[in-house]
Amino acid sequence: MKRCEWATTDLSIAYHDNEWGVPVHNDRTLFEFLVLEGAQAGLSWETILRKRESYRAAFDNFDSAIVATYDEKKSAQLLQNAGIVRNRLKIAAAIQNARAFLSVQEEFGSFDAYIWRFVGGVPRKNAWRALKELPARTPEAEAMSTDLRRRGFKFVGPTICYAFMQAVGMVNDHIVDCFRYDEVI
Repeated sequence: MKRCEWATTDLSIAYHDNEWGVPVHNDRTLFEFLVLEGAQAGLSWETILRKRESYRAAFDNFDSAIVATYDEKKSAQLLQNAGIVRNRLKIAAAIQNARAFLSVQEEFGSFDAYIWRFVGGVPRKNAWRALKELPARTPEAEAMSTDLRRRGFKFVGPTICYAFMQAVGMVNDHIVDCFRYDEVI
């Protein structure tokens, strides 16, 4: 069975085979990936996958309404949590992003309705033959990054946005001979 070449460990294989590229329309899950992709900046995705359960516990199962209420005391507790990436800017960004996330939900009815506009509401199906062909960013990711930043989001550069788009199935970047290529859409 052929799969994308980046999936090499038990953890990354499970993630690849069950989640990566599957269209997500649940706001809580979209917020989770927004936080995790921001936390991943400068680190490997494998590192974030290993810390994912700790993130869920630390960030109240990614309930954006709760995360938006975090104060300095809670931020200080998070900075002491060895189960997550203890980076002051990334933690502050997660809290700020929860607040911005709520504003987007209020304006659009859901974050899902807002974010999927960047691909016209349907996943883009690419046709890459090798990992090296995948772009790090696209015009859609750049537009998403610009708009998210305008709305007050942090750690949402075009590369992070494109990784988010891949993770939540806004684009199908499984290589064409991967067994998941035709399954995710």
